[in-house]
Amino acid sequence: MSANTPTHAPLDMREHLKRLEDKGLVVRIDEPINKDTQLHPLVRWQFVGGLPESARRAFLFTNVVGSDGRKYDGQVVVGSLAASPEIYATGMGVPVEEIGNVWNRGIGNPIEPDVVTENPPCQEVVMKGEDLRKPGGGLASLPIPISSPGFDSAPYFTATLCVTKDPENGIRNMGTYRAGLKATDRLGVRMATRLTGAGGYQHWLKYKERGEPMPIAIVLGAAPIIQYTGPQKLAFDSDEMAVAGGLAGAPLRTCKALTVDLEIPADAEIVVEGLIDTEFVEPEGPFGESHGYIALEEFNLSMTVTAITTRKNPILTSIVSQVTPSESSVIKKVAYEPLYLHHLQKVLGVKGVTGVVMHEPLSNLRPIIFLQFANGTVKTEIWRALQGAATLQAQCGKIVIAVSEDIDPHNADAVFWSMAYRSDPMQDILIVPYRARSHGPKTDSTGNSTLMIDATAKSLMPPLALPAKEFMEETKVIWEKLGLPTLSPQPPWHGVHLGDWGDRWERFAQAAVAGEWERNGENSFQRRRPASEVTPETPVRRIEPKD
Repeated sequence: MSANTPTHAPLDMREHLKRLEDKGLVVRIDEPINKDTQLHPLVRWQFVGGLPESARRAFLFTNVVGSDGRKYDGQVVVGSLAASPEIYATGMGVPVEEIGNVWNRGIGNPIEPDVVTENPPCQEVVMKGEDLRKPGGGLASLPIPISSPGFDSAPYFTATLCVTKDPENGIRNMGTYRAGLKATDRLGVRMATRLTGAGGYQHWLKYKERGEPMPIAIVLGAAPIIQYTGPQKLAFDSDEMAVAGGLAGAPLRTCKALTVDLEIPADAEIVVEGLIDTEFVEPEGPFGESHGYIALEEFNLSMTVTAITTRKNPILTSIVSQVTPSESSVIKKVAYEPLYLHHLQKVLGVKGVTGVVMHEPLSNLRPIIFLQFANGTVKTEIWRALQGAATLQAQCGKIVIAVSEDIDPHNADAVFWSMAYRSDPMQDILIVPYRARSHGPKTDSTGNSTLMIDATAKSLMPPLALPAKEFMEETKVIWEKLGLPTLSPQPPWHGVHLGDWGDRWERFAQAAVAGEWERNGENSFQRRRPASEVTPETPVRRIEPKD
């Protein structure tokens, strides 16, 4: 680490963007871009256009217009939270490999925030009263993009922190819930139809019982380390602002909202304050959901805006969600995987589990989980891990598959190969009924179940039938010298030993590549057997031990 490398998480979105720019991770777009038809589709190309994960960037739009010809004063940034693990790690202020440790620290050691009482940056500009309701004012004055043009019913806030608090004990919740524009001073907020009844929804139920509207503040563009708590599934009684302080290793700054009794991140770019009705709900949607389908209209919560406060020249943060891979799936993946591994290794004490990979493309992480095990892990430990991963969270682990250490769980083809040759459906598959409905499009089916597969190697196996690594590397140099198309090797791209290999066969292989294959023929000629004793298909190792 150089002397100029920051040793703490960025404390606001502008500091974060500066760090991303210093790393070359921001694309600045100064030409006019239509927020209703062009902005999200342009960023989407880096997820569906075949680019490697390392090539993804944050996009900063400085010249945002609407389909009605309006030019907006504010800027929009997309991809700044988690277009790639490197961008997410920049927001955490740590290398990618330390993300899991930071989460474990933050959850285990929360730090209460410091309250700012004078001139918080998030309230430099204030919009209230008639300014919220006049044509083109209020929410309509913000450059809010349409995420899935051609399907979504309205512009939506996506990168939200929806701050609510329990009316009984005052504990805050900061959830990431989409919020669609209904009027210049009204939003439809999706809390009620979430799988496990989100923390904010639990608060709403309590306010409903009391016959009171629920105060809410929708925060946009807080420090990334605060924003990252929204998608994380923490216990309902966790104070997520304190958890964010634990992630940062220091108290974060909050201030009082202007029109509702809530504390909000003091350095946020935009805050939308208001009250959620507990007497009426209204249809919300359609909108492209993170499970990859369009979520159709459902009755959800209605929010009346009481104030919009911003920094001067605010930057509106939006995220790419919907079909994965996406920014929202990266936010979950880089945090969920180390947390699952920690749970299996440290909480359950499973021996032999070495990795957790949540399948991202199209399936959106949560339904399919791959577990990787060291060779020789006993069957009982494999099944303890399968069950532990399937039950840690109701929304995750509908299908859990165990593989051995030679299988790259990021490569679904390799996992299928392992299932094809290393699992017996009668012995290695278990289906458990009565699972909660998974995150996905609504269907008429009310049931669900869990599928667990042990696709690990049950015994020593012959090598993978590809040329050995040194020969593949040698010819890759030749390939590149010839100017052939750029290669993007996906493992496995060379042969590997899987345990069933003897010294004699190694000598045969070395002799063959040295052009001395006739020596191998002489050896096998000396080991002939009468045809009456064996058949042509009889493996040699059945009648003669390997060396």
